[in-house]
Amino acid sequence: MVSKGKSDDLEKRMLLLGIREDDLIEKFILGSGSGGQKINKTSSCVYLKHIPSGIEIKCQQERSRDLNRYIARRELCKRIEERDQNIVSEKEQAIAKIRRQKKRRTRKSQEKMLQDKKTHSETKNLRKPPKADN
Repeated sequence: MVSKGKSDDLEKRMLLLGIREDDLIEKFILGSGSGGQKINKTSSCVYLKHIPSGIEIKCQQERSRDLNRYIARRELCKRIEERDQNIVSEKEQAIAKIRRQKKRRTRKSQEKMLQDKKTHSETKNLRKPPKADN
């Protein structure tokens, strides 16, 4: 159960962001995944859609419906703040990082890398002691 203080703080945050309960579509869906028979029989999964922004959130973190409603609304506030302040979320940053890592190098950058490796190996070879001739 969510405490009165936390729910009041969330309501204030929603008012500041201009989120009204009338603008939300809320549905309760049957849960799925691990958790056994209890989670699969109860409709504890919360689906929220903010009509003006089109942001959709699905939350099934906890077994309690009330807690999932609170978490979904908190996530909605977070996403709207990120959108309004043009902040890139951590999830989007992680996706962009993976995309950069998987991106193939250009021919020019690959040639530069190979040239750098070659010069580095030459300097390492110069550090070696001279070979003794028989």
